[in-house]
Amino acid sequence: MKKVTFIWLLIMMMSLDVWAQQPTNVSGTVVNSTTGQVIAGASVSGGGQTVVTNDDGYFLLKAGTMLTEIVVSHVGYRSERVKVDNGEGKEKNLRIRLHPTTIQLQEVLVVAGGDARELVNAAIRKIPQNYSRQPELYHCFYRETAMKRQHHIMVAEGVVDMYKTGYGHGVGRDRVAIRKGRRLLSPRQGDTLSVKVTGGPVLPVELDIVKNTQFLLNEEELDGYEMQMEPSTTIADRQQYVVSLRPRVQKEYALYYGKLYIDQETLAFSRVELNLDMNDRDKATKLMLVKKPVGVRFRPRELSLLIDYRLEDNGEHQSSNLMHISYVRTTFRFNCDWKRRLFATSFMACCEMVVTSHENAEGTQPLRGRETFDQRDAFFDKVDFFRDPTFWQDYNIIEPTESLDRAIDKLLKKY
Repeated sequence: MKKVTFIWLLIMMMSLDVWAQQPTNVSGTVVNSTTGQVIAGASVSGGGQTVVTNDDGYFLLKAGTMLTEIVVSHVGYRSERVKVDNGEGKEKNLRIRLHPTTIQLQEVLVVAGGDARELVNAAIRKIPQNYSRQPELYHCFYRETAMKRQHHIMVAEGVVDMYKTGYGHGVGRDRVAIRKGRRLLSPRQGDTLSVKVTGGPVLPVELDIVKNTQFLLNEEELDGYEMQMEPSTTIADRQQYVVSLRPRVQKEYALYYGKLYIDQETLAFSRVELNLDMNDRDKATKLMLVKKPVGVRFRPRELSLLIDYRLEDNGEHQSSNLMHISYVRTTFRFNCDWKRRLFATSFMACCEMVVTSHENAEGTQPLRGRETFDQRDAFFDKVDFFRDPTFWQDYNIIEPTESLDRAIDKLLKKY
């Protein structure tokens, strides 16, 4: 009798273990608790995986294990830990309300009285303590879109790996490589324009400004900016200093307006927002434009950059004090016209990459081969056609907005 009971208990324990490893898909919409407006770019994490909400505030998180909760955060809001119903291993259509944080007036006054430039210098000196000194392998989702006026004319997306050496080194050996990708281009001849702007999958390497300090965080570059302390805010329940930047000198190249977010406890850079100065169109064009057809006039309107970092998440363990790059987004807006045409045509291009998970890559060889990118490569040229209903499988993605979803359906119907 005891033997039968033991076998039955063993089988039951094995079944429970299998059940516990079932994957969980959690989806929903993140909104402002006060206004009800959707929150784009909110971070949603759980089970060692991370995604961000799209411009509709919607997300889909695919975890390889059963989840008990997810954590949702965004700059200026209190983080929310949301319990997940494990009854069927899935929870759909969550509506998550984030509450705006209130910074005490006393704290704002203390921050406002500080020296902005010295604060930034102190954060730069703390980089070796705040970011990994070991190689890291990041698994990411990447998407490019292009619009002509109000219509999508190109979509390319995929899963990529990003290898990064430790933050004691430069970005020379950092690489991005495709794991899986697909593309879709409008077949209408009038929609296509062979203008190439700065961007592509190498951007998370080039725009990791904490590692690539030649981009901004060095004495010579910072001397070109006026800095000012702004009211504090929060990111993931951690209070942040906010330093605004504006050009104060003229250089041979365009500078930026923007904000640096610095963790008040660790002095780590948490977020960077930059907008290229468009006052000199020639300088802006030189930075944005890679090539264009003869006879086409390129008129820049906007180049905005967003770089997010987050504390390392070890799942059930407490977060360490190391920051990792988590999300990069670039937006280009420009007009193109032909010398013989009366009106210009507006275009917008967007590139975004979210780090869905990462691991220590010590002992792993750097990414090499034809699947890796350099600044001359276009993601679109290295991936396959779009039509594949099972393309994503269990990969995490940034869910397409409703408008992009409809645009993809329309483009597919044209083939």
